[in-house]
Amino acid sequence: MEAEVMTARNSWEEECKKEGIPLSVLEQAQELCRGAEVLPEGVMGLARKIHAAEKAGRKLRAKLGVDPTSTDLHLGHAVLFRKLRRFQEFGHQVVLIIGGFTAQIGDPTGRNTTRPPLTLEMVQANAETYLNQMGLILDLEKTEVTNNNDWLAPLNMNDVIKLAASVTANQLLAKEAFGERLDKQQPVSFHELFYPLLQAYDSVAIKADIELGGTDQRFNILQGRELQPKYNLEPQMAMLLPLLEGTDGVKKMSKSYNNYIGLKEAPTEMFGKCMRIPDELILKYFELTTTLTGAQIDEIENLHLKNNGNPKDAKLKLAAQIVDQYHGQGAGQAELDRWNKVHSEGQAPEDMPSHVVTEPTALFRLMVETKLASGTAEAKRLVQDNGVKLDGETAREANEQISLKAGESKVLQVGRRKFVKLHGPTA
Repeated sequence: MEAEVMTARNSWEEECKKEGIPLSVLEQAQELCRGAEVLPEGVMGLARKIHAAEKAGRKLRAKLGVDPTSTDLHLGHAVLFRKLRRFQEFGHQVVLIIGGFTAQIGDPTGRNTTRPPLTLEMVQANAETYLNQMGLILDLEKTEVTNNNDWLAPLNMNDVIKLAASVTANQLLAKEAFGERLDKQQPVSFHELFYPLLQAYDSVAIKADIELGGTDQRFNILQGRELQPKYNLEPQMAMLLPLLEGTDGVKKMSKSYNNYIGLKEAPTEMFGKCMRIPDELILKYFELTTTLTGAQIDEIENLHLKNNGNPKDAKLKLAAQIVDQYHGQGAGQAELDRWNKVHSEGQAPEDMPSHVVTEPTALFRLMVETKLASGTAEAKRLVQDNGVKLDGETAREANEQISLKAGESKVLQVGRRKFVKLHGPTA
């Protein structure tokens, strides 16, 4: 693989010399293309695009459109924002389009049913929470934030007919999501056919040089590339990033699958969820979810993921890095120390949730009250499976009555990392 990379690099360098493209631009394009499929012509295509913008004395315009259909973001959403941040770090202009108009239609990508429409008020409320969370990643002061309702809502019928005339029905129905539904004789509403066209028109409106999206956005982004020349614009490039699998390692990250790592989760919860990631996804997470450079990621791969290295060490670094990114420098190290204390040294953490026991209470009821178990049945099963400890001793009876005097305390533990300190009533 390394030999192939070197061969490609040598070929790119030769092309750059012939075309007068500085090697610094090539290096920049290589870094931006890491982990992504870039169309057309990959690294060299992006290097030419960057060089053309520099010669014209302007910044490259990198576009991302988001339809704020919910309120919470997770690491899967952040993959695209991370890549946009890299564009910002190289001095390019990031254009973030809030889909004030398109969110009311709903992107049918990956769906087998028509999406329920959102009101403009719902979209605006969600957009505010999106921007607050995006600010954890993007430099919003350097981000051009727009709303496609500003240019799509004013279109008149002549504009819409002109837009519709730019593509055939055959092309739109070739979209995978539509094809699957038609094959299954499921309805496709006519307004849904306009979604790819409207997203493409966004690229016309903001004069995008490159559009970012997940691999499920291939059709829509390429539609923008085809539409721009019909409005006398250079066609944009497409940068497609893989969808991120969740902590289960199988399905894409989603709150619906309960395999997500939320951007605003508490540090301990975030660190713990990162440690559940399967070993085979560690490198992908480094590539797609961290701020580390390609060279830093390569170093971690060589040290921990090759030549009999220990993947657990790489995962610990990953978890600490992610916590640092969302909770500030030093937060990751604090969680790493906590993790080592609990998991490696077998000690309870210094700070943990507390619960006051005012009267004698059955152990299983305390587990439910402290949310160490979701219900009575689970609590009793955990005790039966020897998964519960009280002050370090394995609990044997779910019905054991726990009674504490004023000033007395005990540590209730479930599994390896769930702890609650039980206190007696205040004197």
